[in-house]
Amino acid sequence: MASKLPFEIKNPAIFKDKSYVGGNWVEAKSGKRFDVVDPGSGNVWASAPDNTAEDVDAAVKAAYTAFQDYKKVNPRIRAQWLLKWDALIRENRDDIANIVTYETGKPLAESQGELDYALGFTWWFAGEAERVTGTIQTPSAPGRRVFTVKQPVGVAAALVPWNFPIAMILRKASAALAAGCTMIVKPSPETPLSVLTLAHLAEQAGFPKGTFSVLTTSLENTPPLSEALCKHPLIKKVTFTGSTRVGKLVAKLCSDGLKKVTLELGGNCPFLIFDDADLEQAVNHLMLLKWRHAGQACITANRVYVQSGVYDKFAELLKERTSKLVVGHGAEKGTTMGPVTTPRSLDKAQNQVDDARKHGGNIVLGGGKIEGKGGYFFEPTIILGGKKDMLITEEETFAPVLALYSFETEEEVVEAANNTSMGLASYFFTKNVDRTWRLLENLEAGMIGMNTGNASAAESPFGGIKESGYGKESGKDVAINEYLITKTGTLTLEGHY
Repeated sequence: MASKLPFEIKNPAIFKDKSYVGGNWVEAKSGKRFDVVDPGSGNVWASAPDNTAEDVDAAVKAAYTAFQDYKKVNPRIRAQWLLKWDALIRENRDDIANIVTYETGKPLAESQGELDYALGFTWWFAGEAERVTGTIQTPSAPGRRVFTVKQPVGVAAALVPWNFPIAMILRKASAALAAGCTMIVKPSPETPLSVLTLAHLAEQAGFPKGTFSVLTTSLENTPPLSEALCKHPLIKKVTFTGSTRVGKLVAKLCSDGLKKVTLELGGNCPFLIFDDADLEQAVNHLMLLKWRHAGQACITANRVYVQSGVYDKFAELLKERTSKLVVGHGAEKGTTMGPVTTPRSLDKAQNQVDDARKHGGNIVLGGGKIEGKGGYFFEPTIILGGKKDMLITEEETFAPVLALYSFETEEEVVEAANNTSMGLASYFFTKNVDRTWRLLENLEAGMIGMNTGNASAAESPFGGIKESGYGKESGKDVAINEYLITKTGTLTLEGHY
């Protein structure tokens, strides 16, 4: 454990800085470690084992051995372990939130909110564990019955990002463990420690050794370690959340073994506001959606299209609200927006702002890095006069930068909203019920927010279309099915119809 943490922790036992493999806390075979940096100060505050591809085989074999017994565990027992895990995470919520804030930079209230959101998954999938069912039918051939049964697919690997380190893991792991799979998590190099608290609490909850493992690694070793997981013959399922570019690489790596894959990829999400919208409602939802975690969410609003009749009014309202954000270290009282998590995000944000300015964009708020704070801070930025040939239109931002575009007709804005390779989420605000139905069907995204910003919840299927990936996380039946195979049995009867 780190000699001294930069925050108080009520339960020191939950802080772990070793990998968790086969029920044991271990260092990397090389003995090397990598630093964990606080984005709010730029200071190193902890370290974790720098596992490499050579550490993968032992972890996978331990998970596979555990799977042989875990797949036979009664669903009621699996559900009880998930509920115990849920209860232990709730008990340690504030301590875990502190770790998340120092790893990601997000304000403490947001880290606590992430924990509350994430615990919806442990609770939900505890119920799903006992709702896995097969089918029976009478086929066309006489004297036969056809059955289907669902069984866990095997050992799963989860490759997860840094922006929501608790939520992304609990969404994946809860489904896998409910289905009867074992799982190996490869957390982001920026956020290894919050994940390790989950491993400790899973052990305390009663999950058998090897059921839930965590392999930490540095940015340098992330590609080879991830490739080794994807290619290992005993890994039967890979779930990845991250960029579209890396998601395509994961899909290619898994194709050789024809593994089941779930991909939750980039967003570049449009946010449409019509003349008849409730502007107060729209701005309230946009504020929560866009500035949360300094704009670093896959489902955040990237392109905001405002109908010309309310464009100026909405722009002024958004500027007024955004100007009241308090930027600072996530642990500081009063902070409402923290830093971005990596210095790479600062450069991307500045490039998009500079490009928008070159294309005639009007920067009415923010527009640059914040110097003198020590961390990775960027001003909340609003660009008016957005155009389709700007970088911010073409690529996901993942920073606190927002562009407003004016439109005249519904047909025009639907074409603009869909003019992207991605299709994760789209949002619109209108009080016209006919338009609401048309937009639900015409917008090309896996999730549609109708007079709603962030709609993600455990009971709601989460996933995109187009180059935003495939497969669903959360939701009834669909998410747990990502970790199940369907087996068909045909029985021939004698003396029966």
